[in-house]
Amino acid sequence: MIEDQDKREPLSTEPYKGVRDFYPADWARLTATFNTIRTALELWGYEEYNASPLERAELYESKTSEEIVNEQTYTFEDRGQRRVTLRPEMTPTFARMVAGKRRELPMPLRWYSIPNLFRYERPQRGRLREHYQLNVDIAGIADAKADGEIIVIATEILKALGAKTEDFIVRVSSRPLLAAACAATGYDNEEAIRTYSRLLDKKSKMTLAEFEAALGPGRADPLKEIENPTDEKVREEKDKLMSLLEAFRARGLTNIVFDPEIVRGFDYYTGIVFEVYDTNPANPRAMFGGGRYDGLVGMFGGDPIPCIGFGMGDVVLMDFLETHGILPEIQTGPQVYVGTPSESDFFAAQSFAAQLRANGIRTLVNSSSKGLGDQIRDASRRNIPYFIAFGEQEASFGTIRMKTLATGDEQEISVEDVAARMSGS
Repeated sequence: MIEDQDKREPLSTEPYKGVRDFYPADWARLTATFNTIRTALELWGYEEYNASPLERAELYESKTSEEIVNEQTYTFEDRGQRRVTLRPEMTPTFARMVAGKRRELPMPLRWYSIPNLFRYERPQRGRLREHYQLNVDIAGIADAKADGEIIVIATEILKALGAKTEDFIVRVSSRPLLAAACAATGYDNEEAIRTYSRLLDKKSKMTLAEFEAALGPGRADPLKEIENPTDEKVREEKDKLMSLLEAFRARGLTNIVFDPEIVRGFDYYTGIVFEVYDTNPANPRAMFGGGRYDGLVGMFGGDPIPCIGFGMGDVVLMDFLETHGILPEIQTGPQVYVGTPSESDFFAAQSFAAQLRANGIRTLVNSSSKGLGDQIRDASRRNIPYFIAFGEQEASFGTIRMKTLATGDEQEISVEDVAARMSGS
C-alpha cells in the first residue's frame, strides 16, 4: 500500500481554476479595503449581515438572469436529493432574509454584506469563478430618496478608498423608462421587452451593424424614442429620471449622468438602474452597479417591500485602486523579533514578549536553536522591522539593545520603555 502511494503523481499546488489563494499580505490588503468600506457604511447607519453560501437552487431560477442560472451556477444535488446552489449573488438571499422576518424588522432597513460568491465563467481580467462582493441595500423606501442615497453611498465608498470624482463616472437609467419606450415602439409584450433588454445589455460588445442586424429588419429602436420622446408615458418616466439627476448636479455630483443603454442583466430590476465606470481608458468596462428591485421580497409571500441596492466585486475594485495608485498601505506580520542568545533563554524571552503583547506590540519569539546571526537574518527575511535579543542577562540588567533591521542602527533602551518607544515609531 505504501509503495502504491509512492508511485502516485504529487498533488498540484495550484488552486482550482478561476479562484485565488490569499497569502498574508494579500489578505491583509483586502481586509484593510473591506474595513475602510465598513467604516464608511456604518457612518451612514448601515448594519452588516451574512448568510451561508449554500441556497436552494429555486431561489435563483425564478428571478436571476437565465445566463447565470443556465451557464454559471455551481448547482448540485445533496445527499437528501435537494438541489443546492453555491450563491452566485447576494440579493436573493437578502430578499429571503427580509421576507423571513418582515414583521420583526424595523423598516426601513439599511444593510450591507461582503460575502463570497461563485460563478462558473471564463476567468479573465476583472472576472473570476469566486470573488468577494460588497452588497449594500435599502428595504422599505419606495421613492427617490432611497434611489439618491444608494447612488451617493456608492460614490462615498470610492472616495473613502481614495478615489477622486474624476476617477469614475456613474451611468444611470430606468427600467420603467425603457419598458415605456419599448411599448411605444411596437414591443407589445413582456417577452419582447425582455428580449430587447438583453440585446441592449450586450450592445457595448457589438458593432452597430451587429446590433441592428440582431434588432431585426424594420424594427424600431426604443433608444430613439427615449432620445426624443413622442409618447406621454416615456416623457413622464424620463422627467422622473432627469429630476433625480438634477438633484445630484445641485449637490455638485457632476459625474452622475444619464445613459439609456444601462440595463443590468438581472430580471428582477423594476426601477432605476446604474453602473459605475472607471474613467481610465485602460479599464473601460463597468466596475459595478445595481438598481431598484421592488418585487423580489414579494416572491416569498406577503406584500412587496420596495428595495434598492448594488454589488461591488473585489476583483474589479482592487484593479481600480491599483490603476489609480491608491491601494491601501498595510502593516502585517510581527513588529519585533525577540531573539534568544541561547536555548536556555527561551522562557525569559517569552516573559518579555508577554509584556510587549500586553501593550499591543505584535511580537514573534525565536523558537529555534540558531545563533543570533541566523536569527537576525530570519527576522530580515520575514520583513520584521526590529530585532531584540533577550535572555537572562537582559532580564537582570533591565536594558535591551533594539536593532532597526532596515538601517542596522541600534539603541539601548530600558525594558520598561520598549513598548512605548515602538508604539511611537
